[in-house]
Amino acid sequence: MTTTAISAVPATRPPWRRALLTGGAGFLGSHLCERLIEAGVGVDCADNLSSGAADNIRHLAGQPGFRFLELDVTDLGVPDALAGPYDLVLHCAGPASPADCRDRPLEALDAAGLGTRNALAVAARAGARFLLASTGRVRGDPLGPATPEEAPDDAESDGPGGVYDVTTRFSEALTAAYAVAHGTDAGIVRLFDTYGPRMRADGPGSIPVIVAQSLAGGPVTVKDDGTGARSLCYVDDVVEGVLRVAASRSLRPVDIGGGDETTVQEIARRVIDLTGCRGGLEFGTAHSPDPARRRPDPSFACELFGWTPAVSWKEGFQRTIDHFAGPRSHGGEYAVTDGPLTGPEEGPGVRVAGDPGRPAGERLT
Repeated sequence: MTTTAISAVPATRPPWRRALLTGGAGFLGSHLCERLIEAGVGVDCADNLSSGAADNIRHLAGQPGFRFLELDVTDLGVPDALAGPYDLVLHCAGPASPADCRDRPLEALDAAGLGTRNALAVAARAGARFLLASTGRVRGDPLGPATPEEAPDDAESDGPGGVYDVTTRFSEALTAAYAVAHGTDAGIVRLFDTYGPRMRADGPGSIPVIVAQSLAGGPVTVKDDGTGARSLCYVDDVVEGVLRVAASRSLRPVDIGGGDETTVQEIARRVIDLTGCRGGLEFGTAHSPDPARRRPDPSFACELFGWTPAVSWKEGFQRTIDHFAGPRSHGGEYAVTDGPLTGPEEGPGVRVAGDPGRPAGERLT
């Protein structure tokens, strides 16, 4: 794949005035919104809340420059509804896990196809940088040293998790093809095991479930024998890596993930130690196949963009535990955890919660 890359701009001042973030109410999307707003970048956060949650961004609803747009990125009218102008489009919309594909396979396929193409069209019209948030699962189950371009030779599209893998590979292929055909400044980040506050519980063995079970006194359940290896990376470090790639012109897929591997069993034991849980470990049966090993190759991100994870596992786990142990509230005016964020409709299928001081639904120019 042809690659053009320049080093990332300094993190002191992002080079963007306004960004569109699809899937912005999800785990990673909400943290990206937060970081951009803190840096003075205006953000349009688009999400249909099928897997994201309004609570993830409620604390941003009164921030200058932030707008939440409740819409489905697969709708045909989305490129016209998202008028911008934008200098950055971060495309995080899509299934958050294989479980989402199992429950809503057609919607997942639409998000990979129509959703990605709509987001690319918005970026192309504005001349904006486009970055696709992909997943390390696109490279299969690496049992040896991973390479950036490694991918499985076949994909079982009808098996458990198959839709998730196929949608991920298709959205990457579509991004690369669109960039070549239209000259769009597009890139891809492959995200591995990311954890931190606001992450979703996706079944036994996920970090939120391990934390919740530990805080409740145990026992803590992990899948199978818990020997599957993971390369964890705290969400703040992942956000930093994503934004560094976004500030470049790299088309080549870039792995963003932790470099050190640990087993799921060891993750559970670390959480148990930090929470003081007296319950032991229990081993359950996996509901669907999961790669025994997910190992990124962060050398490209390190060498070209100067990115390395900074948050230790102990600090990251403690922040995550503190989040799930506390009240489900961000404090202040937006601490209420129910009710809509959106106001009047702005076009078919689009509802908007505006910038403070602007009428709901007013275009930003």
